[in-house]
Order: sequence, then structure tokens, then C-alpha cells
Amino acid sequence: MTTPNPRRQLRPTDVKRLNRTWRRNTAGRLGMIVESVTGPFNIGSIFRTAAAFGVDVIWLAGNATPPTNPKAQKTALGTDRLVEWHEPVPAAQAVRAAKDDGFAVVAIELTGDARPLHEAKLTGDVCLVVGSEDHGCSPAVLESADAVAYIPQVGRVGSFNVAVAAAIALAEARRQEWSAL
Repeated sequence: MTTPNPRRQLRPTDVKRLNRTWRRNTAGRLGMIVESVTGPFNIGSIFRTAAAFGVDVIWLAGNATPPTNPKAQKTALGTDRLVEWHEPVPAAQAVRAAKDDGFAVVAIELTGDARPLHEAKLTGDVCLVVGSEDHGCSPAVLESADAVAYIPQVGRVGSFNVAVAAAIALAEARRQEWSAL
């Protein structure tokens, strides 16, 4: 009798089973504030990644493009229906809403007091903030956030695409939670 190849890609049923196991080991709530991200493909990618990591709620802030934009839909592939989201409001109002909902708010930005992402406390109920493609998080967000973290980089490029930064931050938040199990 031959043994099945452990390196074969999982079938859809196996993927669902694997994801269900991770979901059972995930208690912390994740939220996001997406401030003034206008690129529809960035919005679609952020929503798709948020759905994959089990984000509970996304507050759009500033002039953020909603996920209902047809170009955003092309990237999101309908995942915006899997994440609760709110129409854009002023950034400080989005931060207040997240805090009122019990989230600690952590902006992902390069500031003088920012901690490296892997050293930031991202466990429990945490809401990550990503800012616009051009200017990052606004001063209003940075003043009202509970903490600021940055993604260490060693290459010659000074920043990440906002959707990539969101994915890295969400992955790190879940990694911290799962590492504590």
C-alpha cells in the first residue's frame, strides 16, 4: 500500500477543516481603520486579506474608497460581505468608534516613538490603522491611537504598499495570538 503524498495541495474540504481548526484557536478580535486609502485595488486587497485573517470590523476614514467600487470588487472577490464595514467618517471619529467597541488602536506608521511591529502588543482586541498611499496616517490618528508600530525593513525601499503593510500587520497580530497558545 502506498502512502499519500504529504506535499500534495490540500483539497477544498481539507482546507476548510484546517481553517476551522485555526478559527477555534482564535479568540482575539481584530479591527481595522483604513484611512484615506483611495486606490480601489488596495481597498480590495485589504478587504480580501482582512476576511482571510478574520477581521471583525473595518472603519473607513477620511476619503477612503468603499469596497463597493467596481475596481475594488475585482480584487476583493466579494469578501467585503464577510467583514462588517462602515462608511467613511473623520479619522478621529473612527478611532473613537473602535475604542468604544473595546479595541486598543495601533497605528502602523513610522514615527519617533513607534515600536517595531514584532515588539508591539497586538494581542487581545486590537484595531490596526493603515493610512493613505501617499502620506500614511494623519496627525489626528497618530494623536488618538493607543500605540504606533512600524514594519522593520532592511532593503533600499523606504515603505511598503499599503495593502501589503496591512497584510503584514494582520499576520503579525494573529501570529502573536497563536504563539501564545
